Amino acid sequence: MGKIGDIIYRQETVVSTQTIATQFAYEGMEEGCVVVAEEQTGGRGRMNRKWHATYGDALAMSMILRPNIAPKLCPPLTLLTAVAIVQAIKEVAEITVDIKWPNDILIQGKKLAGILTEMYSTSEKIHFIIIGIGINVYGKKENFTDEIKNIATSILMETGNRIQKETLMKCICEQMERLYQQFLRDGFAPIKQLWEKYATSIGKEIIARSYNQVLKGIALGITEEGILLLKDKQGVIHHVYSADIDE
Repeated sequence: MGKIGDIIYRQETVVSTQTIATQFAYEGMEEGCVVVAEEQTGGRGRMNRKWHATYGDALAMSMILRPNIAPKLCPPLTLLTAVAIVQAIKEVAEITVDIKWPNDILIQGKKLAGILTEMYSTSEKIHFIIIGIGINVYGKKENFTDEIKNIATSILMETGNRIQKETLMKCICEQMERLYQQFLRDGFAPIKQLWEKYATSIGKEIIARSYNQVLKGIALGITEEGILLLKDKQGVIHHVYSADIDE
């Protein structure tokens, strides 16, 4: 199996890097292949939300993973990816960013990046996993839609520096490869500590909104499976598997 980023498939404008990476995976492309594009016309995030970015402003990439582990062990891969992004941005852009559970990267409370993880498997075997990453690198406020212009930001807006997207992409691949191999070897425990270090909500009162309930309480941390632990006013600890978080 190849390392993450050994094979890079570059495109100008695509509907979605996730779609191309998924097609490649079905066709047998080896683990570690990365699809990157200057523009996505149908980019999407978690819960099928649209990802907006002007041509050339964002780093849009998707990678193929084929871990030989049980499907139930895979949810932490999204959190692992968040740690890789934080570390790469710190190295390349020299700024500190935060993680918002489960898949957002923030600067000063504004969204900088998102992660979309899609697993293709049976109940017993993983065929492949596609991890998509979208980072606002050069975006300007006037180019954001009204829907997001007050809640989104970019590396350029925060630093005034036009870092090289290629450098950032390569650094993300290197961090992903290192953390991924650690995960396969040692499990999520050592990476969990890093995630909690970077997480913005740990120890704070939050509201977790899911399809069927709203929970309010203190975010205690995450489990070895990446599940958020929330303690309500009655002292009951809830396991939050999927939700939007408000602080």
